Amino acid sequence: MNINSKTSISEPGKLANTNRQSSLKERKMKVTTPNLIRAAGLSAIVAGTIFAVIQPIHPPDVLASVTTRAFITITSFKTLMSIFGLFGIAGLYARQVKETGWLGLSGYLLLTIFYAVQMCYSFAEPLILPLLVPVAPTFVESVMGMASGAGGPMNLGAFAVIYNILPVLYLLGLLLFGIAIFRARILSRWAAILLALSGPLAILMSQLPHQFERFAAVPMGIALAWLGYALFTERRASASEPVSSLGIPQPVQTGAD
Repeated sequence: MNINSKTSISEPGKLANTNRQSSLKERKMKVTTPNLIRAAGLSAIVAGTIFAVIQPIHPPDVLASVTTRAFITITSFKTLMSIFGLFGIAGLYARQVKETGWLGLSGYLLLTIFYAVQMCYSFAEPLILPLLVPVAPTFVESVMGMASGAGGPMNLGAFAVIYNILPVLYLLGLLLFGIAIFRARILSRWAAILLALSGPLAILMSQLPHQFERFAAVPMGIALAWLGYALFTERRASASEPVSSLGIPQPVQTGAD
């Protein structure tokens, strides 16, 4: 009789402890807007770092490079860069969507299209082109010539036209998005300046040989990683500080650098 009494008394305590642990797990696993923004900041860091690092070590855009381990590895990282870049740019825009206005929207859309199309080309480089070298070397050589600007023996039609539009999206998107972030005064303004200037800098360096032209992408990669770090480490209001009648916690603006 006494044993049953102790058991009945301990069961509510165990149940309360189980409920408390479940509540803590749900709280840790809960997807919130600040967590998504921080994850986007981390994605921008990864995308910018990859973009800056691969430029000096990128193999030459020639037929002989396509089947090498270095080419397959670097171009695989380019695909990852595009995926992380899409998420990172989205987070940067979402964090300051009201402050950047139409200028920020324009830059965001241009860069999003750039990363989405670039991802398709980058995906084909390590997974499709090496398989085509033995059976269609002329096509692969033309693709490499398209990338380097040297041209190739085959007319690639719309494939080349779309690829040649990418630099326009890239340069204009960087300029507009960088100016919008600078005017928003939320994230680092120095990083925003570097992002905006990396577009015109790329135009100037396009006159150099292709192997040196690649270095024009390094400032953009640094700027994107810098902005991602600013977004990831940004101080935010605690969840217990409701703002407005809805009680939604809002980010605390720390001021621009």
